Amino acid sequence: MMTKSRTANTTFTLERIYDAPPARVFAAWADPAAKAVWFIGPGEWKEHARSNDFVVGGTERLTGVWEDGTRTTFVGHYHDIVPNERIVYAYDVLFNDERLSVSLATVELEPVTAGTRLVFTEHLVCLDGYEDPGAQSRISGTEAHLDRLGKYVQQ
Repeated sequence: MMTKSRTANTTFTLERIYDAPPARVFAAWADPAAKAVWFIGPGEWKEHARSNDFVVGGTERLTGVWEDGTRTTFVGHYHDIVPNERIVYAYDVLFNDERLSVSLATVELEPVTAGTRLVFTEHLVCLDGYEDPGAQSRISGTEAHLDRLGKYVQQ
């Protein structure tokens, strides 16, 4: 008996202004040690493994475990990198090795008087029963990442 596959598609955009130059904001994405400071899960999630090859064609992988034993994995692939201006990557989110979603994300950096305007746009595809109505879970997680990034670059 075959089950019908389903998808749910959502696109969202978030913006931030950081009191730091674009080169510093870009470096926080490009340097694996810097990214490990701000690109993390919430307190009840514990990092298990991390790698990041920040080059066009490179892969980033982050695995962690929740208190209930659920393992989550982020696997990203960099498609376009323009230093201090743009990062485009696709990524999968897996729970216990089951792919829940696939996304295409774009990070745009623009110098402004106050420092850097960051525009983050994500095209999210939820797969086969994974529900995130209006992408609220993904949006709140991304907002938390961008807020931590802001604190990091403004130190």
